[in-house]
Amino acid sequence: MTSFQRRKAAGDAHEQYVAEQLTMRGWDVNPWGQGLLTEQIQDALRKTDSFIRWIPDLIAAKDTDLVLIDCKTRMTSRSTGRHAVERSAVHAHAQLVGWTLLPVYYVFDNLDVLTPHDVLTTGRQGPHSIAGSGAPYFLIPATATHRFDSLFGSGSPAAPWGIAS
Repeated sequence: MTSFQRRKAAGDAHEQYVAEQLTMRGWDVNPWGQGLLTEQIQDALRKTDSFIRWIPDLIAAKDTDLVLIDCKTRMTSRSTGRHAVERSAVHAHAQLVGWTLLPVYYVFDNLDVLTPHDVLTTGRQGPHSIAGSGAPYFLIPATATHRFDSLFGSGSPAAPWGIAS
């Protein structure tokens, strides 16, 4: 299995976990984003600078609240206690918030949550990554995050996902 396939499998599992956690809290959740597109279109999007490349993974509704969720798998450093979000994604999601008037949330493995605004105001520009795509990232202290339950309601106690631990 290639590195991309391993990252994709972990990402798919995290998306499923986040969807389950939202559902337990009374949210209706649907997949969104590139995962619904054919491989050929996904490959073509990866080679562009188009902001649609950064469509969040999930869309969820509860009563009249509607949110977009971008699941972040293996994007937390155990040694530094910081989350990482690719700079291009943050810039695209800031535009998406302005265009759709809907909030975008980044949900990490431990269910920490950030918004593009949080990342832009509390993050530091990190170096180009040596793993994955090699893209530049923002690094954000895990202490600057929102708790999942405070934003999406409490449900049954969530077992820690553990990918980043």
